[in-house]
Amino acid sequence: MSGAPVPRVLLLVCDSWGVGGAPDADTYGDLGADTLGNTAKAVGGLHTPHLEALGLGHLTSIEGVPARAEAGSAHGRATERSAGKDTTTGHWEMMGIRLERPFPLYPEGFPPEIVEPFQEAIAHEILGNVPASGTEIIAELGEEHIRTGKPIVYTSGDSVFQIATHKEVVPLPTLYEWSRIARRLLTGQHTVGRVIARPFEGRPGAFVRSPERRDFAVPPPGPTVLDSLQAAGVPVYGVGKIRDIFSGQGITEGRYSDSNDHGVELTLDYLKRPSPAFVFTNLVDFDSKYGHRNDPHGYAKAIEAFDRRLPELVGALGGGVLFITGDHGCDPTSVSTDHTRERTPLLAAGLQGGPYEIGTRGSFGDLGDTIARLLGVEVVGLEGEGFAHVIGFEV
Repeated sequence: MSGAPVPRVLLLVCDSWGVGGAPDADTYGDLGADTLGNTAKAVGGLHTPHLEALGLGHLTSIEGVPARAEAGSAHGRATERSAGKDTTTGHWEMMGIRLERPFPLYPEGFPPEIVEPFQEAIAHEILGNVPASGTEIIAELGEEHIRTGKPIVYTSGDSVFQIATHKEVVPLPTLYEWSRIARRLLTGQHTVGRVIARPFEGRPGAFVRSPERRDFAVPPPGPTVLDSLQAAGVPVYGVGKIRDIFSGQGITEGRYSDSNDHGVELTLDYLKRPSPAFVFTNLVDFDSKYGHRNDPHGYAKAIEAFDRRLPELVGALGGGVLFITGDHGCDPTSVSTDHTRERTPLLAAGLQGGPYEIGTRGSFGDLGDTIARLLGVEVVGLEGEGFAHVIGFEV
């Protein structure tokens, strides 16, 4: 890859970072959703000088973050074209897969044709089988689960089959095997986007989720940008749930993270690997700990904590380029605890010249195409039109 414009690219997906403005938000019941803007408003403003320097304040009205940008940066917004507003759909579209039909949802819980084969396969009845907040359902049913050993199964406004068990009642390998069983059973019209293993710990009245969550996604329906990179000799390193989202397809090596900070540390470690390289990181705390729990204050603190780590990441690029985006919204000020249909940020650092205005892009896939081009790889037949030429590269 000696002719590649840059030696490495880092893509940071700040899970659920939305900036409002989706043209079809009303169709999804999300009119007015603006995760970053509404979070800032709810807490009286954000202090994010490093994100501010990348142009974050240009993307939506964010109290405390003026609309400015410094040299070496680029800013814009991305519009999701796929049907749906879940993690899998968003990440797949970034890497060139557009879904015409959304994954199935279960607002009334899972039907008998799902529940009964699952119970038979694991030799246990289940508890729950309702849409619920994860923290609320373990508080409600955790004690009964400990007493009976029955796993807690629940869903949400997203296409997920979630299994929650206490670590002292169901060993992690058993929970993961139950999740794999569910993944095998959920086919055809019931092909949910993800089966999620949700271990928890603690005593009644003080249950907390533990960090050993695992996602069991359906494999992508075809090759992605990741496959093109690997075929061209560019290693792809996944941090957090990236490997799970793509079912390992196109991932050279992946490591799970326990928190945003741990994810940053793993990312910094991968940035030390020889070039060429693509490091693909998902930082999930914004979504799982604060967005779904309608906690704008926690969300704001997590944004500011990430901002403080940003100089380390930029400093570790070694001549490469950093992109920051989101995969959907999860407005913590909305009445729902579910994801929200929003445009997402497109921020870049490590550029020559600028600041550059990327504009409002018509697809999440524009980002994946751009990343491939910066690494000297041409992708054909996938979603997206690259914008490398907009940010100072001749490709």
